[in-house]
Amino acid sequence: MRLQEIVDGTEGLTLKAAEEGAKSQSSQATAEPAQDARPQAMAPELPPQLAINSGKTAAEIMADLNKSPLFMTELEENDDIAALQALAYEGTSLENAVNFKEQGNECFQVKQWSDAKEFYGKGVAIVVTEERRRAKGEKPREGDPDGDDSEEIRKQKAVLEVLYVNRAACELELKNYRSAWLDCGRALQLNPKNLKAYYRSAKALLAVGRIADADDACARGLAIDANNSALKTVATEIIKKAEQMDAKAKIENARIAKEKRREMLMKAALKARNIKVRSTNQPPEMEDAKLQLVPDPDDPRSSLSFPTVLLYPVHLETDFIKAFNETESLEQHFGYVFPLPWDTQGVYTTNGVECYMETLAGGLIKVGKKVPLLKVLGTGKVEVVDEVVKIFVVPKAKADAWVQEFKTKKAAELKGTS
Repeated sequence: MRLQEIVDGTEGLTLKAAEEGAKSQSSQATAEPAQDARPQAMAPELPPQLAINSGKTAAEIMADLNKSPLFMTELEENDDIAALQALAYEGTSLENAVNFKEQGNECFQVKQWSDAKEFYGKGVAIVVTEERRRAKGEKPREGDPDGDDSEEIRKQKAVLEVLYVNRAACELELKNYRSAWLDCGRALQLNPKNLKAYYRSAKALLAVGRIADADDACARGLAIDANNSALKTVATEIIKKAEQMDAKAKIENARIAKEKRREMLMKAALKARNIKVRSTNQPPEMEDAKLQLVPDPDDPRSSLSFPTVLLYPVHLETDFIKAFNETESLEQHFGYVFPLPWDTQGVYTTNGVECYMETLAGGLIKVGKKVPLLKVLGTGKVEVVDEVVKIFVVPKAKADAWVQEFKTKKAAELKGTS
């Protein structure tokens, strides 16, 4: 927390947010055409770029535009739409902007956030249109002769500032947090001492977990008014959130460190035992079954336990052993695996089968049923793929034929890839 690190300048997060939003201000500030606009008998003179529509009322022009789906897709980004909206109302631009602000306030008081946002947006559009007009050197529109008066401009900017912070309040309620802090940034460009803008931008940034940025906004507001109760409240919220995130980060960092330590122990254990392993891009789904050190994954003296698949190629069946310890033999597991429910002839017994594993060279190695698993894996001739040990189990009577068939298929595969 750096609330005590207060500076006098207006640079920083909220003004960075303002700069971030400044480029998009024109398109975002433009509101949709008013639904309750009163049609005029004849529209005042349009800007030069809209001269093609001269002679039409504002309602007629908007009706024409609404007929074009292509135009409507670009409606919010068109610089002249706000001007057309302004033409649909009597009075000066300032009067219309103030009227929209008041309508927005009425909606806000009854928690109609979306409607309030729309009214504030229409007010913003009117004032922003005037700013663009002045920037282009165009004359004030008919019915607004004092549009370039310095006092009128000052009042417009003051209303625009309020419209931005009010719309930001709506965005907060609607959980449109980025839009909220962008509007606050625009208000701060007009008045770097607007406490509501600092408060609402801090709230919006806090809501998305940007703690440092929220802290910066809050600190700048408190630099202006250290006793502001709203800012002091959000400062407390920022501290609490920062503590929660720090605690969460510590837990996550500890978890990651533990995983890395266990990974290193596993690699060391496999290397010490000369066990070859390989991973593919599509490992099988095994739920919570995995290669691990047991009973303690953090103790290098623990033994290795492997998920194991028993393949019955003659009958196209399989069995899955969740944990096959390196010290255990096939005979120990066959004690509960056999008899097999589908083995109607009873050929799968501990003494009635032969077991094999595929070698790195593509051949087969016979696995003794009383031999510990580690003795086979430690030869370096086989590999464990995706943490799973695969063992072929074949009835003795069919073992020779199956081995020959396996070799023939493997030779064909090798020939096809050569």
